[in-house]
Amino acid sequence: MQDRILENATLVLPDRVQHGWLAVVDGRIAEIGEGRAPERGLDLQGDHLIPGLVELHTDHLESHYAPRPKVRWHPLGAVLAYDAQIAASGITTVFDSLRAGSDPDGSGLGPELMQLAGAIETAKGADLFRADHRTHLRCEIPSADLMETVRDFTARYPVGLISLMDHTPGQRQFRDIDKYYTYATRGGRSLSEIQANTALKIRDGRAFNAINRPALVDLARERGIALASHDDTTLADVAMARDEGVRLAEFPTTVDAARAAHEAGITVMMGAPNLIRGGSHSGNVAAEDLAREGLLDVLSSDYVPASLLMAAFGLPERVEAITLPEAIATVTANPARATGLTDRGAIARGLRADLVRVRPAAGVPVVRQVWRQGVRVA
Repeated sequence: MQDRILENATLVLPDRVQHGWLAVVDGRIAEIGEGRAPERGLDLQGDHLIPGLVELHTDHLESHYAPRPKVRWHPLGAVLAYDAQIAASGITTVFDSLRAGSDPDGSGLGPELMQLAGAIETAKGADLFRADHRTHLRCEIPSADLMETVRDFTARYPVGLISLMDHTPGQRQFRDIDKYYTYATRGGRSLSEIQANTALKIRDGRAFNAINRPALVDLARERGIALASHDDTTLADVAMARDEGVRLAEFPTTVDAARAAHEAGITVMMGAPNLIRGGSHSGNVAAEDLAREGLLDVLSSDYVPASLLMAAFGLPERVEAITLPEAIATVTANPARATGLTDRGAIARGLRADLVRVRPAAGVPVVRQVWRQGVRVA
């Protein structure tokens, strides 16, 4: 651990922005002050200093491991390259999103899930990571091999978050079948192949849901794993999630679903790319619209790690009622709280010194330095 003073900073505190300094001792924030520091430290030249970002849902690890159709990279090499990108994006705590459950055509990680998980544990054990890595199992409920895979995985590795996903075409995210076909063909498969696979998904989806969803909920309760619903669309979707004890609503597709989740005390998360692009690539509700309604609690980088910081700094410009501290909380304090992490997510005395130095340039927040528990990692 490195003791240090960071001075001449624009501190983004939980309730305000102020010019000042902070002291780090034994990896924790020991003191915070306004104005000039009592002694010389690292001069941040007026740059913003924010808490380290907390990422709950990123699909990006799989793109490092499988960069092209039928191409697999070295698992440990993929994990370390992904970690470097995560840290360089200002993310100091990341829930690595790993998919459990195969499609009828055999797509998905399958047994390779264990290879990636093993590589993550190897990197942790050797202290190779820049960020703090935890596991988010993205569970595709309409999958024949789901529960066998999840039981095997949770017996071997710790899991911090499980999402209840159902990408059966015709509902939730893919209510519009044509948009689903556009999404599915991006991997190079023919439309006829996609359509045949879609028919199998629709045929089997309801039956597997009836078996797998309650089994998954029971497993999460038994092991004390936080639950997330995924792509809630209707009031019935949200009512089911509430009864299951879901803490986090990932990417609700309608305003009605987001409002119902919010009223039920479920944290609402939307994609940062959705906010930056001005809408959903699937034609669902825009994150900015939910923000204007006071229904946006957490942002996730989803498929672009750098989007998390861009969205947080851009949110107050898009929605005047949201302050910079409130926007930063959507990528720090709020996701930490949703997953029970009480030792991080804000610049406050006693919390971990997970910190990011940011300088806005040409409308883009640029990460200049990153510290995890007081040690520089990027």
